Amino acid sequence: MPFRPVTSEKLSVAVVRQIEALVLRGILRPGERLPSERELAERLSVSRPILREAIGLLQEQGLLSTRAGAGVYVADVLGSAFSPALVDLFGRHEEAVFDYLSFRRDMEGLAAERAAELASSTDLKVVQALMNKMEVANGKRNPEEEARLDAEFHMSIIEASHNVVMLHMMRSMYQLLREGVFYNRQVMFKQRITRSLLLDQHRQINTALQARDGAGARAAVEAHLNYIEACLRNEAKAAQHEEVAQQRLDHAVQDR
Repeated sequence: MPFRPVTSEKLSVAVVRQIEALVLRGILRPGERLPSERELAERLSVSRPILREAIGLLQEQGLLSTRAGAGVYVADVLGSAFSPALVDLFGRHEEAVFDYLSFRRDMEGLAAERAAELASSTDLKVVQALMNKMEVANGKRNPEEEARLDAEFHMSIIEASHNVVMLHMMRSMYQLLREGVFYNRQVMFKQRITRSLLLDQHRQINTALQARDGAGARAAVEAHLNYIEACLRNEAKAAQHEEVAQQRLDHAVQDR
């Protein structure tokens, strides 16, 4: 018969499972420092020796790391999906930039649809809180702060979709997401695109999410990223036209 004696789980194993779940769900993030041993033991209602045993097991698994004199941290288990050199290469080649935007459109559109259907009320409060911060940053005219919040807003939607594989994959690509947001806004300012228009696109995404309109949320995300792609393509054309115009000017000057 396939039955085995029932045994109570060791406290240290229970602690390990709890921390594992927090890492898996993206609540504890790579590089995040854990509370002090005393505080963490109190929060978990276990003795410090049991906590040390659990932390030792998690270190063996590679989920936690200790920094001398600094404490215990969540290990960088994600790393980056791409090396810095490849990220730089992506940014300098049009084909990769548009493939990246296409990937974001597919993934974030799906995440928005899932979030509208599966997010808890607390998840939606997080999205709303970031939307509120974006409103404030827009009034202060701080492009860097706006771009940072823009990236956090998009990541909050991924988190609210409650798909841990998607979450960790997109977190590992966060550098691309962040740099993409900064670059997109820089191009739009250069084209004199109003910041209020970008903000309104995020409002539309948020409105659909808060209304739990999955199709509307996906459409709003796709429309936003389609708009960004159109701006980038227009900028690329403008740069090509300027290069041709400069060649004509150089030729005209030389003919004098």
